[in-house]
Amino acid sequence: MEKSKVLHDFLEKIHGRMIVSCQAVPGEPLYVEEQSIMYLMARAAARAGSPAIRTSSIRDVEAIKKETGLPVIGLVKVQYEGYESYITPTMKEVDDLVAAGSDVVALDCTMRKRGDGRSINEFVAEIREKYPDIILMADISTYEEGINAWKCGVDILGTTMSGYTPYSPRLDGPDYELMRRLSQDADIRKAGIPVIGEGRIHDPAQAVEALRTGVWAIVVGGAITRPLEIARRFMDAIDAAAPV
Repeated sequence: MEKSKVLHDFLEKIHGRMIVSCQAVPGEPLYVEEQSIMYLMARAAARAGSPAIRTSSIRDVEAIKKETGLPVIGLVKVQYEGYESYITPTMKEVDDLVAAGSDVVALDCTMRKRGDGRSINEFVAEIREKYPDIILMADISTYEEGINAWKCGVDILGTTMSGYTPYSPRLDGPDYELMRRLSQDADIRKAGIPVIGEGRIHDPAQAVEALRTGVWAIVVGGAITRPLEIARRFMDAIDAAAPV
């Protein structure tokens, strides 16, 4: 099937809806070395109506696709020496995600330092040359990075990294302004590049507000699939409200 048709079908499936991110990396309570259990989180997300799943690691891409049959936005989190980015930072991760059947490959498209000395523009160009038909989602942290990623030739922009780079705003909640600015940018709209709102969407009200910014869809992860993060949020609120 032609890439344009695949991309169109994926975008129609997710439009106006919430994608659930099901991830667990080493060191987190739900990460099990012997066997992935994220397919269980994905099962719950699918039953709730999620049109797609975002997940990290090759084993979770494979397990979740098998369990749910839903489109998967795949990424690999790995920290290499000399790289400030850690989401699908090299061609090895792209190769592995393509081989695993990721429907969309997500990668860090911030302007941070890369250990290979190349720019993100050069890396995306290399991916496009090798895999002209894969759907690429750019995880960015600022409006300027979004514009740059669009001009690089990615298919989808995600606000995933806002607040996670030293030069992007540190907010307790979603970066609505970035979502709004990218999704309403005339050039991006003319190019037909959808924007997915992601990052620190903690509750249903914030999810609704994120969609009202004009983004194509949203991704919610920690508020649904990371129990340690959820428990800490409750604990912190209780501690803050406790009498002195």
